[in-house]
Amino acid sequence: MTIPNEKSAASGPASHPASPETQNLDETARIARDLIRMDTTNWGEGRAEGETEAAEYVNAHLESIGLKPSIYESQPGRTSVVARIPGRDRSKPALVVHGHLDVVPADPADWTFDPFAGEIHDGLLWGRGAVDMKNMDAMILTAVGDILRAGESPERDLVIAFFADEEDGGLFGSHFMVDEHPDVFEGATEAISEVGGYSVDIAGRRAYLLQTGEKSLVWIRLVARGRAAHGSRMVADNAVTKLAEAVVAIGRHEWPLRLTDTTTQLVGELARLLDVDPVALGPDEVVLRSGTASGFIRATLRTTSNPTLLKAGYKHNVVPERAEALVDIRTLAGEEDDVLAQVREIVGDDVDIEIVHRDIGLEAPFAGPLVDAMTGALLQHDADATVLPYLLSGGTDNKALSRLGITGYGFAPLKLPADMDFPAMFHGVDERVPLDSLVFGRTVLRHLLSTY
Repeated sequence: MTIPNEKSAASGPASHPASPETQNLDETARIARDLIRMDTTNWGEGRAEGETEAAEYVNAHLESIGLKPSIYESQPGRTSVVARIPGRDRSKPALVVHGHLDVVPADPADWTFDPFAGEIHDGLLWGRGAVDMKNMDAMILTAVGDILRAGESPERDLVIAFFADEEDGGLFGSHFMVDEHPDVFEGATEAISEVGGYSVDIAGRRAYLLQTGEKSLVWIRLVARGRAAHGSRMVADNAVTKLAEAVVAIGRHEWPLRLTDTTTQLVGELARLLDVDPVALGPDEVVLRSGTASGFIRATLRTTSNPTLLKAGYKHNVVPERAEALVDIRTLAGEEDDVLAQVREIVGDDVDIEIVHRDIGLEAPFAGPLVDAMTGALLQHDADATVLPYLLSGGTDNKALSRLGITGYGFAPLKLPADMDFPAMFHGVDERVPLDSLVFGRTVLRHLLSTY
């Protein structure tokens, strides 16, 4: 296959020729840049550019380091790659190390640099996927490559997986693999993947957030129906008006605070680092004082319900008979049915609710051999830091793997600048990651996979 070169990829806004920064790049940055240049946009509801080009690239790299990966296609263009690496002690349960190859859409007009050009500026790799999660894909490939090229083996069997469709719930990726090819995960009991292990600054001290759980996912469609009419008439039965009222009601609803074991422990640790009284201050205020970390953490203290898409009508002077909206609801594990019942009350009888996709929440203890190993690997390479558990407000492919009894954690280790608002770049504009953070992640992952 052909990897886009500097000239052909640099076609977006504020694109620049190669600079000295692009010379002598670490292999991790080169792979991440190559993957970013492959447009694997996933718009959802089955509409996507597809992951095949990236999957073939990953497959070729895995073959180049001596593995025999397999490619799986759930639908044309929706491609996943899996390889197994035998460990030194095959009596130990296998560990799944997984990433996803798709990304959410990006409008080049909003970005400083073309989101699919893989630009490098000021020591940073820019582009869609630099944060979520082609950075981790590259770290996995290079960490595993370091082990195998040194003539070594991991401690236990590793199942290395790169899934399609994570950004739309994984139906064509991880869920497909669990449903149709569960044998590839045989013997695995634990997994590591994205959205954990990155550093944040808490009161001047570096802390790594190790993801031990994630919220449930309930994606719904609101549908309002009314009477089609000329736009100049008085129309009481207006579908757009009904929908708008429902969208405002659910978007502004304040869900009550509820702490889980993970968030209780995290709030306590944050309060200790901030030197505040968590009871007197309250969980919300403690989290707000944690700086950039608060963007993800505060949303884990309660249910959230965010309208994300509106669709209605086809002409300025026609009142449509149907209007619809998509709403992204994230609940704490086990609260899905109760939240849906409340949503029905909030939107009222004039609006129908359709469930587009639903998946479970997860929560694992911040304890045990794998947690100890991840914590130890981080502290081995950043001794002055602290490691904290946290609950992810979003979701990962660990949801699908949990159906096979596999306990998943978020561990994509990145040592980041104190002033970088890393959480804000997930699905945001101007995704970027420091080049030296990718090297750190490669090193920490190699340590973990070699010793655990």
